[in-house]
Amino acid sequence: MTDQSNDLTVPTPFPSRELGRSGLRVSALGLGCMGMSEFYGESDEQESLATLAHAVDIGITFWDTADIYGRGHNEELLRKALLSDALRSRREELVIATKFGVVRDDDGGFVGISGKPDYVHEACDRSLQRLGLDHIDLYYQHRVDPEVPIEDTVGAMKELVDAGKVRHLGLSEASAPTIRRAAATHPITALQTEYSLWTRDLEDQIFPTCRELGIGLVPYSPLGRGFLSGRFRSVDDLDEEDWRRSNPRFQGEAFAKNLQIADRIRDLAESLGCTASQLALAWVLAQGRDVVPIPGTRKASRLNENAAATAVRLSATDLALLEDALPKGIAEGTRYPEQAMRALDG
Repeated sequence: MTDQSNDLTVPTPFPSRELGRSGLRVSALGLGCMGMSEFYGESDEQESLATLAHAVDIGITFWDTADIYGRGHNEELLRKALLSDALRSRREELVIATKFGVVRDDDGGFVGISGKPDYVHEACDRSLQRLGLDHIDLYYQHRVDPEVPIEDTVGAMKELVDAGKVRHLGLSEASAPTIRRAAATHPITALQTEYSLWTRDLEDQIFPTCRELGIGLVPYSPLGRGFLSGRFRSVDDLDEEDWRRSNPRFQGEAFAKNLQIADRIRDLAESLGCTASQLALAWVLAQGRDVVPIPGTRKASRLNENAAATAVRLSATDLALLEDALPKGIAEGTRYPEQAMRALDG
């Protein structure tokens, strides 16, 4: 790697990017809010609210949630943040994104996917109520419903735009053919999908399709669900209730092999004068000005670390060395358990 020392402070003003050719500008790094409510073990609501307020203070104003995170709790948490004394007058600085389409029962079980037009309208109204907003800036279909033509689902989403309830439309984990059909129905602003140094499935077909159609890419889990930060040396480092214990990449022999990936990133980061997390995020950011990753965190200190990744500059030589050390397909194990893999489009 290049022998250099990066400035690890948070840039001021914080940089912004346009999502594709949509005209929607967002902070160059977003904040994934899911872990503040569920999946990654216990969280502290007051700490989460403080982190959300701090995010706005440093310029991270692109927030991502979904109706299923905590069965609505995550959207309600954002409402509390937006109504707080710290943020009450700052709504216009924020771009709020939420998602619909994954259906859970009252006990929290996952019971299916729905893209039915009536459900689209009902889900949007519920999200607006929980968020306490009169419109959603970016509304995603969380998973594609194989039983409903994408034209019907996006047609219903277009009706939300026409009604002023939604400003921009997005898809999540959609295949290239689905993206094309959706975009022919109504302009799509962003595709949200998993993308990182160990998950690069979208590069062959999906990324080129998005670029052709002027659709921005919003990678979730750009730190490999935290694995690429090097924080985990054993599955025992995870909370007992942490969903990652069921993730194939965090289990048994796969975990041991994937540690080698985390160690390589750590060693390369040291030569650049940044942290492993910052290098992993800088690599995602370097994939194009239309790419806006949304790493999740519950802590202000981690938020600062992630935000400073926007100041890390990777040369062509650095990127080539990363490609050589961490080629596409290097991760051991699928990115979801079998049932969840089946829910992905295409």
